[in-house]
Amino acid sequence: MRGDELSLDRWANFYLVTSTAAATLIGLLFVVITLAAERMRKEEAAKIQLYLTPTVVFFASTLCVAALLTFPNHTPLTAALCCGLVGVVGLLYSASMVVGQGGRKARYEQPSDMIQYAGIPFAAYGLLVLGGVLLCREAQRGLTLVAVGMLVLIALALRNSWAIAVDVVSSRAGPGKE
Repeated sequence: MRGDELSLDRWANFYLVTSTAAATLIGLLFVVITLAAERMRKEEAAKIQLYLTPTVVFFASTLCVAALLTFPNHTPLTAALCCGLVGVVGLLYSASMVVGQGGRKARYEQPSDMIQYAGIPFAAYGLLVLGGVLLCREAQRGLTLVAVGMLVLIALALRNSWAIAVDVVSSRAGPGKE
């Protein structure tokens, strides 16, 4: 086998592990938020939504790429389209996190949050797109870039999940809770 042939079989375990991790962590994140929901005040709930949605999107993107690449009988073109499609949608989503909904800029607590919730994900989704483009010419290098993008999204979502869980658990229900 030549080094530039598409061999998704060699990546099967990677996709299995990443998709399982992403799906499990999405479920765990929902459990934490559901259990802690009664402790949150109204203004805290809006803040959690700002931070929770991107985290779920990062996990879901990883799950989606892994699921799409496990379809049997991919050609380099179909695999590239799968990676590119998820990557482009992710790039658009990351850009929307800077602009915000309806043209209003998202209100992050710290300036560094913009990097963690928009900048780094933009780079990770860019790796998915670049890896997809490269898949047609140098398959294994393209798949490696896609894998790095997926791992960056998982690592970022894990970090964000931990921050959300700590914030929710450490907050106390008080006056104004509705």
